[in-house]
Amino acid sequence: MSAQSLTVLGIESSCDESAVAIVEQTAAGAVHIRANLVLSQLDQHRPYGGVVPEIAARAHVEHLDGLVRQAMDEARLDYEKLDAVAATAGPGLIGGVIVGLMTGKGIAFSHDKPLIAVNHLEGHALTARLIDPALPFPYLLLLISGGHCQLLIVHHVGHYTRLGTTMDDAIGEAFDKTAKLMGLGYPGGPAVEQAAIQGDPRRFDFPRPLAGRPGCDFSFSGLKTAVRQAYEGLASASAQDLADIAASFQAAVGDVLVDRCSRAFDAYAETAGVGAPRHFVMAGGVAANAALRARLHTLCMEHDYKLMAPPMALCTDNGAMIAWAGIERLRQGLVDDLGAVPRARWPLESLNETARSASS
Repeated sequence: MSAQSLTVLGIESSCDESAVAIVEQTAAGAVHIRANLVLSQLDQHRPYGGVVPEIAARAHVEHLDGLVRQAMDEARLDYEKLDAVAATAGPGLIGGVIVGLMTGKGIAFSHDKPLIAVNHLEGHALTARLIDPALPFPYLLLLISGGHCQLLIVHHVGHYTRLGTTMDDAIGEAFDKTAKLMGLGYPGGPAVEQAAIQGDPRRFDFPRPLAGRPGCDFSFSGLKTAVRQAYEGLASASAQDLADIAASFQAAVGDVLVDRCSRAFDAYAETAGVGAPRHFVMAGGVAANAALRARLHTLCMEHDYKLMAPPMALCTDNGAMIAWAGIERLRQGLVDDLGAVPRARWPLESLNETARSASS
């Protein structure tokens, strides 16, 4: 299918964003996002300081059908013009995943269109090619979100090598729990980033877990503990105290990322080959953090890598990345039947066997 225009409807519901998009890639390779709708659930979850799975699933049930109709209207398309329907099948909160996947199955069945059950992480992993379809394989990927923190080599669609992952908490989870501890509000990542702007990153000497050690794995639980101890050690935390803790925490996270990614550059060269393209991609919700982007941009300049990161709106969960992953998989002949199952856990590298089976 490499020489034809493709238009795919994408549905994302793995956490607390109800998202629907329609993406078209022309035969010449140009990409057009015809519609990209995201319905936030922040107000529903804010009183709890985090995502409540039951509330999230109920919101998906209430809104996804309407979002699909709105996206089709915005794109001025009939269902007959779609080439496939792509829906997140995991990993994620299982209730939400079920709602989105069943919605995608219903549309695919009703209109006799191929179904593509997308791994949510592959959606993030391929977003850089949504922005720049000419981005060549392989490339090095830092996937950082509320539930994931991984370094991977993206060899091709459906082919990944994991170089490192978190041993405990994901980076986004560390941001969220730090914000909740200090009462900075929800969602926690942007709240900590905003507070850190006015803070002194040198005031608190927080640990840099695993820094200097071999490998590309991460750990953030010790850093979280240190933040808690610093906060609870203050008799009465002022606004400046909170800003200083946030800035010191963010600086520690930045140092950890720089250390781990430096080691990943070497591992990438060894695995992908010395002559492999030197592209380093950030993806996932935490990739929207401007301070961390700046740290990694400097690192890439020092190591002669080109940093690529999606625009802020495409870092967080969205339907466009799912639709685009659907286009990428459809071009490789990687489609699914209506028996595709929703999964709470679904490691990205497990896709390798599926891709090999389809190509054999």
